[in-house]
Amino acid sequence: MGSLFKMPIQTLNGVGARRAALFARLGADTVGALLRLYPRTYEDWSHLLTIEDAPSGEPCCIKALVEHIYPPARLRKNMTVYKLDVSDGSDSMRVTFFNQRYTYEKLRNGGEYLFYGYVKRHFSSYEMQSPAVAPTECQAIRPVYPRTADLTGKQIEKAVRQALTLLPEKINDPIPQEILQQYDLCSLDEAIRSVHFPANEQALERARNRLVFEELLILQLGMARLKGGRQTTASHKIKQDFTEEFYAMLPYEPTNAQKKAVKDCIQDMQSLPCPMNRLIQGDVGSGKTAVAAAVCYTAVKNGFQCAMMAPTEILAEQHFRSLSQLLQNSPITIGLLTGSVTAAKKRELCQQLQDGSINMVIGTHALISENVTFHHLGLVITDEQHRFGVAQRAALISKGDSPHIMVMSATPIPRTLALMIFGDLDLSVLNEMPPGRQKVDTFLIDSGKRHRAYGFLRRQIDSGRQCYIVCPLVEQNESMDLISAEEYVDKLQKTELGQYRIALLHGKMKSSEKEHVMSDFSRGKIDILVSTTVIEVGVNVPNAVIMMVENAERFGLSQLHQLRGRVGRGSAKSYCILVSDATGSTAVQRLKVMCRTNDGFQIADEDLRLRGPGDFFGSRQHGLPELKAVKMSSLVSLEDTQAAARKILEKDPLLTAKEHRGLAFETRRLFAGVSGETTQGDALPPLA
Repeated sequence: MGSLFKMPIQTLNGVGARRAALFARLGADTVGALLRLYPRTYEDWSHLLTIEDAPSGEPCCIKALVEHIYPPARLRKNMTVYKLDVSDGSDSMRVTFFNQRYTYEKLRNGGEYLFYGYVKRHFSSYEMQSPAVAPTECQAIRPVYPRTADLTGKQIEKAVRQALTLLPEKINDPIPQEILQQYDLCSLDEAIRSVHFPANEQALERARNRLVFEELLILQLGMARLKGGRQTTASHKIKQDFTEEFYAMLPYEPTNAQKKAVKDCIQDMQSLPCPMNRLIQGDVGSGKTAVAAAVCYTAVKNGFQCAMMAPTEILAEQHFRSLSQLLQNSPITIGLLTGSVTAAKKRELCQQLQDGSINMVIGTHALISENVTFHHLGLVITDEQHRFGVAQRAALISKGDSPHIMVMSATPIPRTLALMIFGDLDLSVLNEMPPGRQKVDTFLIDSGKRHRAYGFLRRQIDSGRQCYIVCPLVEQNESMDLISAEEYVDKLQKTELGQYRIALLHGKMKSSEKEHVMSDFSRGKIDILVSTTVIEVGVNVPNAVIMMVENAERFGLSQLHQLRGRVGRGSAKSYCILVSDATGSTAVQRLKVMCRTNDGFQIADEDLRLRGPGDFFGSRQHGLPELKAVKMSSLVSLEDTQAAARKILEKDPLLTAKEHRGLAFETRRLFAGVSGETTQGDALPPLA
């Protein structure tokens, strides 16, 4: 298929410059890329329901006879409504179309058709608005493609059908024949055709399995290449363990999980020849910062410098405060380097890092600036690593001579995904909570109960507590019926909560403004903080006891769990209130998971089951290439693909053998957006 990736999308009939630009926005700028634009879901037209049995809030297919066609009704200049009555023999239903003359004119009185859409029940009558319509003899499983403005699903489907005619008779399959046979995978030709237009569910499942296996295999090969770029010789061996000395400084007893994680890290740093490469994964509030402090303490006492990189200034500042407090009685000197630091202070910090008078620095991307050099960098820590790009992590690591690496993540990730994202890392899990952490009670309400919730907030504020309210948007967006943070503050001022001190926080504010608001909230000068997800990680205000989330269905479960983790940090009972008017069964099921459990790993597993890997491999997963086929799967083939990748790389590390050239091409293509690779050449070049 390599040649099709060089064939412009405008090769297809009906695709001019304007439409080509729309396809490009979907990542389909060539014919080959269009064939790899897999349907995001499918409509099952094979499972027919009666009008009476149609579910509420879910699409379905109904076979019905047209009983009466009404004349078109022109409501206004740009709106014409078309209506008809249909019957399935037992019940009748009104079908309404808006500005769909072409569909309307195809229908005939007495004709029998399939109608696919949402049935609304009005007492004893039924209605379906703007359904898809097809003859009774039609393709049973129909593709639904990701769309963009001005490019319809039908136009994409038509282009895909045309692109399939351009497939050569024999496609060079990137997966070697022996692996296809070993794992019972269909050919690439069969997979591409069936994933777009499957004959039945079995054909679709076989196509999905093949494409997911291929994508995961290519991901494993590319990640192995990225990881293979690291030096493997440790030059910073820890000679003496100062862990017990650090524990003696703490005002509390660490959990067994924390002690084990610290021990794992110290043992890694004492071993040769490889430097430490460990992931510390823990739920919200499990004590990852204390583990980092313990490991840094021993590293500094052995003569090394430490650098911790956080994805946001708020989180970097939070780490700086927490670590400064934990290490206040030690000889360790700590610096903070972010974009908000003044030029004079930056110069001073850079000089202190260069001459070694600062042992530890916490910062954002500012740490990877060219003028930042270290005297003896021995330990690099990245927090919430999935928020950084590959190049950013590599730039910080390159500041030292093969330093030890610790990765911290408070985002619970199912083990299968953790193995993939952090496949080169040893794993330590903090599965215990330090004493004093509160269980947060979570409630799901609709917007009709919002004012009752306000009354609850008022009682908490009157007793001296503080509250968060999170909105999905910063400002109003006409295309989305969502509450914005700016609009919310205005409306809140006019409610019974208007008498309290309310402030707004969002990511578009200047760093100094954000810092000022958070400082006021931390010191109790603000009662209600209305915010976007900028407070998702790193914010620690023990006096805040309520987290209220508007349009909760718009957030992933793991993200909601992170937001909930902002409360329950003090001694007072804390609560999370999810506000949502969602009626879809999947959305409601997801939100009810939050009410059932506080266990982040259970929530992550449930999120993966309900939503698929898209939430973990979407726009937030900056360190990985965009995966398309994986979103169709539950990742059941991960271990198989890892085994296949190991087998291939043992025989042919650079993928230069003839049977592996297709894999080399696909690996470069998948990772092109991550590391700037191109798809030229036969051998796989270094990716990092």
